[in-house]
Amino acid sequence: MYKCCYISKKILIAAVAFSVLAVLFISERFLFPSSADSEEEAVFLPVIMYHSICDNGPQEYIVTPQQLESDLQWLSSHGYTAVSAKQVCDYTHGNGCLPPKPVMITADDGHYNNLSQLLPLLEKYDMCAVISIVGSYTDVYAESDPHQDSYSYLTWDDINTLTASGRIEIGSHTYDMHSLSGGRKGCAKLSCETAEEYRSILRKDLTKLQNEISRHTGQSPIVFAYPFGAVSRESLPVIRELGFSMTLTCREGPNYIVHDPQCLYGIFRYNRSGLYSTDEFMSKLMTGE
Repeated sequence: MYKCCYISKKILIAAVAFSVLAVLFISERFLFPSSADSEEEAVFLPVIMYHSICDNGPQEYIVTPQQLESDLQWLSSHGYTAVSAKQVCDYTHGNGCLPPKPVMITADDGHYNNLSQLLPLLEKYDMCAVISIVGSYTDVYAESDPHQDSYSYLTWDDINTLTASGRIEIGSHTYDMHSLSGGRKGCAKLSCETAEEYRSILRKDLTKLQNEISRHTGQSPIVFAYPFGAVSRESLPVIRELGFSMTLTCREGPNYIVHDPQCLYGIFRYNRSGLYSTDEFMSKLMTGE
C-alpha cells in the first residue's frame, strides 16, 4: 500500500519560492563570484572606476582633475594603498600579501587624459592603476585626432609611455565591441546566437586586441573589463582561454579577495561620477553600499 501525504498550499508556495531564490543565488555566484567565501582569509578590496578626466566635467562619466586629486588625497590620508591587478592575482595564488587597506583604481575606454591628467597625480600620490582600452579607439580615433584632453584617445606611443612609468597596467575593453549597435550591448551574447557562435565572435575580437597590445607593447593583459558591464556567462571560457585572470564589471558592491583565483572573475566597481563630492563617493565606496 502506498501512503499519501497532503501538502498545504502555504507549504507548496514556500517551497517554490525557496527554489527560485536558490536558483537566483547560484546564478549570481556564477557571474559575480567575488563575494567572501572564507571570512577568515577575506581581504576587502574597494575598486574605483574612472572614465574621462578633464575640465568638461563634472558629469556622470567625467571628473575634473581637481576631483581626481581630491580622491587621491582622501585615499592617501585615510591610509589606503593602491594595488595592481598583478598584486591581487598573485595574492589569490598564495604569492605575496596585500596591504592592510588596499584599493584598486581603474579607468575605462583609454582616454588621452588618463596620460595627461591621471598619470601625474598617480606619481604625486605614489599610486597605480589599470587602464582598459578599446582597440579600435586607439587604432582609428587616436591617430586621426590626438592629444586633446576633452575628446582624444590614447595612441600606442601614449600607451607605451604609460606602461613605461611602472604605474599603469593595460587591460582589454574589447577591440571593437564597445557599442550598442546591431542590438548587441557591448560584448553580451545575442539571444539568437548559439553559445559556440557567440564564443567564436568574442574570441576573434578579444584575440585581435590581445595581439595588438602584445605587438605594440610586448605585454599581454591579464584584465578584461566588460563594456557597459554587460556580462554573459558564455564569455567566461573564452576569457580564461585567452589568459585573462581578472574581469571587471560595472556592478557596484564590495569585493572580498581570498586565496582562490576564481574570486577575480566578476570584480565589482563603483563608477566615479563627477556629480558627487569626494566625501560622498568615498562613503559609498568604503561601506559597500
